[in-house]
Amino acid sequence: MKQKFTLQINGAPHTFEAEEDIPLLWIIREHLQLTGTKFGCGISQCGACTVHVDGRPMRSCQLTASRVVGREITTIEGIAADHPVKNAWIDIQVPQCGYCQSGQIMSAVALVESNSNPSDEEIIQAMDGNLCRCGTYMRIKQAIKQAAQEVRNS
Repeated sequence: MKQKFTLQINGAPHTFEAEEDIPLLWIIREHLQLTGTKFGCGISQCGACTVHVDGRPMRSCQLTASRVVGREITTIEGIAADHPVKNAWIDIQVPQCGYCQSGQIMSAVALVESNSNPSDEEIIQAMDGNLCRCGTYMRIKQAIKQAAQEVRNS
């Protein structure tokens, strides 16, 4: 049975009608046409669908829309173009194929915004579960360190 939901996404309210158990990912991609958030595995294991819910990275493929009513949701489109993480991703030339990168960026943004001086272990722990089939992990870690330095200096 369809229900009416209003979700706060990227700072704006969005009202839609959908099944109660619809994954947030499909609201973002299909209803709102925000296609930066990717479908990867569908079982919360790859991280391609990562969004922020109240500032924390969460997998949107298994998170139902009904569970995030009243919470602030941010997609890759809601991260400022000049965010230090996005700048570092470009400077370091992190992406290869790019498919996983929005999820990687969302996890990295959450990390540097909560910890502007992460250790290697903290970076590995924060990025655990964000899979990159191209293996750009070293560039990802380098970009996070650069972004964290920029956050510390601002």
